[in-house]
Amino acid sequence: MTASAARPTPTSGRPVRRFTAGHSPDADDAFMFYALTSGRAPIQGPAPARVEAAHADIQTLNERAAHGAYDMSQISAAAYPSVAKHYQITACGSSMGEGYGPVVVAPRPLAAAALAGRRVAVPGRQTTAFLLAQIYLPQFQPVQLPFDQAFEAVRGGRADAAVVIHEGQLTYQAAGFAKVLDLGAAWFADTGLPLPLGINVVRRALSEPWRRALTAALAASIEFARGHRAEALAHARALSGDLDADVSDRFTAMYVTDLTRDMGGRGRAALAELYTRAPGNSGNVPLDVAPAP
Repeated sequence: MTASAARPTPTSGRPVRRFTAGHSPDADDAFMFYALTSGRAPIQGPAPARVEAAHADIQTLNERAAHGAYDMSQISAAAYPSVAKHYQITACGSSMGEGYGPVVVAPRPLAAAALAGRRVAVPGRQTTAFLLAQIYLPQFQPVQLPFDQAFEAVRGGRADAAVVIHEGQLTYQAAGFAKVLDLGAAWFADTGLPLPLGINVVRRALSEPWRRALTAALAASIEFARGHRAEALAHARALSGDLDADVSDRFTAMYVTDLTRDMGGRGRAALAELYTRAPGNSGNVPLDVAPAP
């Protein structure tokens, strides 16, 4: 679903443009989009407007972006080359790890080399987590499944190890798993750059004034959340299934940072490096980033 036809509001009588924003129910996404989708971060565009949220896991959002499903969306950084014809990256709204990221876990301690030829659960073939696993692990058999099924897949014997994302990065030890490799730490040791995991994109089919307005509104939403942390965290916990308060607080602090407000030159360099290292890279990945206000 894309922007729908305008319709009048009962208060002003002016036509209201409705936009859709896709994001995961994960704590950091819910936190940064809270003010935008609740109306606390008004959209200063050519006409009155509102944004309605659509929630899905990150692999589903990647797949929907291939068809230009939403006006604005969170997607995996690794998925952008395949949707660049539909979307422009916004400098705000990224989730970047600084020395940390997705974690490869197993039921017991083992070396990464031991995963050669083994079954490894991954949260989607278009995710940045899968791309990193391809870079830093020996060749393995990927088992694609929703991120929240990773632990059970290993316990049930469907996989020998798993690449965990989202809050699983903080809870895997309590769930009885051992770390094989922190892919974000490996990336930082290699590059010295932040790790672009999720990025925000806006539909190219929208007019330039609307793209600017939506980007500015998301930037304002991020600022609102960081300035009203308790309120935005309460929303994030409710959306993510009443996640433990300490875990959601820690995870949000990890992935909603100054780089989320504006990725800047370091973020752009990190994206360029990620696409350069991607297996099968054609060498012609368009890095089109709309500046943050």
